[in-house]
Amino acid sequence: MSFKFTSHKREISEEIKQRMSVCLEVVGSMAEGHVKDKIEQNHSVVSGTLVGSITHEKRGISTVAVGTNVKYAPYVELGHHQKPGRYVPAIKKRLVRSYVPAKPFLRPAIEGHAHVYKEVIKQGMKL
Repeated sequence: MSFKFTSHKREISEEIKQRMSVCLEVVGSMAEGHVKDKIEQNHSVVSGTLVGSITHEKRGISTVAVGTNVKYAPYVELGHHQKPGRYVPAIKKRLVRSYVPAKPFLRPAIEGHAHVYKEVIKQGMKL
């Protein structure tokens, strides 16, 4: 009796990579939407710049990053101290408060929907 073994490792590996890529794109899009919704729920929208800057990007075969390149985003997310009386041309006002409390939008949006992202990946990776 003779047996012939054939490896399908390469095909399976490619299928896993393809499915993961699709899952990450879906999760990234969903997360981007959740972050934008959270910014609006926090009443952090003045001009729409922050909301419009939220994007996602796949990094490698198992990571998706969601974020913004807007310089003031960390101040909105984490809160900040400021000097009362200073004039800010961008908002055409003088600062009144010495501390602006945080209005977290990124971490709560992502962490609050982690179970959804996990389920999307679980379903997408089923053979």
